[in-house]
Amino acid sequence: MSNTSKYRTVRDQCEGMYKEKGSKFIGIAKRCYSEEEAKELLDEWRKVHSQAGHLCYAYRLGVDKSRYRANDDGEPANSSGPPILGQIESFDLTNILIGVVRYYGGTKLGVGGLINAYRTAAKDALENGTIVELEVFDWVRLNFDYNDMPHVMNVLKKNDLEIKHKEFAESCSVTTSFNLHDSDQLRFLLGRFDSMEITDLGIY
Repeated sequence: MSNTSKYRTVRDQCEGMYKEKGSKFIGIAKRCYSEEEAKELLDEWRKVHSQAGHLCYAYRLGVDKSRYRANDDGEPANSSGPPILGQIESFDLTNILIGVVRYYGGTKLGVGGLINAYRTAAKDALENGTIVELEVFDWVRLNFDYNDMPHVMNVLKKNDLEIKHKEFAESCSVTTSFNLHDSDQLRFLLGRFDSMEITDLGIY
């Protein structure tokens, strides 16, 4: 388990812009916790900017910042995705996706011009947003039988744990998060119930 208890990211979706020789570059930054979520956001941004020529992007995920990707989306190699990732690193952020949409203006900018444009649009988006420092939590899904429901709910209530999602069908499923300092103790308390299965959803 990570020893890091906080991380830096953006509070809300934020945007920036850079214009050069008729081309318009729109930077979009948003908090993001998984590759699947990044894909959904990119699909959404492509629909909004369906007339754009490129949507280059970069993301960095995880409290340890170990998962990252940069994509040039058809632009010359390393001219767009890596400069965007460079801004994520420069601002020391994680759990974030930044996309930069390009509307082509008819004049080629060259690799150097593209590097500057994508970097500047990403930076402008971050500067227009709010950087926040968030606590890290251990997210879990609790699966249990109805017989154990009163006991489980009692533990959640006593420890002031917020239920993020719940589903009661043939059995019960609850999604919640533990403070890292209390995680081991809470897992022990909940794990005592016969029907309990604890599924790890990640630390973020």
